[in-house]
Amino acid sequence: MRSIAVANQKGGVGKTTTSVNLAVGLSRAGQRVCLVDLDPQSHTTLHLGIAPGSHPVSGYDVLVFDAPLAEACVDVSENLSVIVSHIDLSAVDVTLAGRNGRERILREKIEADSRCAGTSDTDRPFDYMVIDCPPSLGLLSLNAMAAVDEVLLPLQPHFLALHGLSKLLETIELISEQINPRLSLLGVVLCMFESGTRLATEVGRDVQSFFEAGESRHSSWSEARLFESRIRRNIRLAEAPSFGQSIFEYAPDSHGASDYESLAKEVLSSAVVSQKHLRHVA
Repeated sequence: MRSIAVANQKGGVGKTTTSVNLAVGLSRAGQRVCLVDLDPQSHTTLHLGIAPGSHPVSGYDVLVFDAPLAEACVDVSENLSVIVSHIDLSAVDVTLAGRNGRERILREKIEADSRCAGTSDTDRPFDYMVIDCPPSLGLLSLNAMAAVDEVLLPLQPHFLALHGLSKLLETIELISEQINPRLSLLGVVLCMFESGTRLATEVGRDVQSFFEAGESRHSSWSEARLFESRIRRNIRLAEAPSFGQSIFEYAPDSHGASDYESLAKEVLSSAVVSQKHLRHVA
């Protein structure tokens, strides 16, 4: 199973929109996907039409009360399941403050789940796991990055977003050195992109130049890329969550649908590079 955390400590950059629509895009391509909502705001859960609290078990129960991952899993479609969130997740940092190994709880739950491990005799194993992280670098995001192989960074093309990129790179380097040596930055996807603006073009060029430069590259992001797909600013993407639908269901002919379909194809095609990195650190 290939695992990807969608992370950015800055809010409002298209993280949840990217998590949901990338997961749905992969599922539409025939991949069996598990989408994990680790944000206490439960926006991913809501985006898929599930009311927070309507399912008896959530990610909070998995992390705090040792519930199996499968008990918090809701099947959304033939190829897509979601680990639902709840506002209680906001208390995880405090609740688990004194627990040893608290940053590895999610990884252990994933390893113990038969569909994630590919050992299920009855259900088709997951091909992909996509984790929507909260807009912070606290314990929830740490659990996500300790559990996955790759991080995808949605970036709004603004100057201050570049500062956020450097901070996330520092976090990825630290986690890869101390907790999860398999962790790497898959790449950056520009969201809310307006092709007619000079700023968007310049930020995209700066990010591309940064990854192409050979100086001071850490192994955890040496293979990172700026995705060619640009998620254009599109009102349909903002409307879709209120209907509990992905962009593919809500507005299949919109720019948003075509942009996320393109991103899903790029992620699928990047699997070869990902496997090379995993073999290198194994």
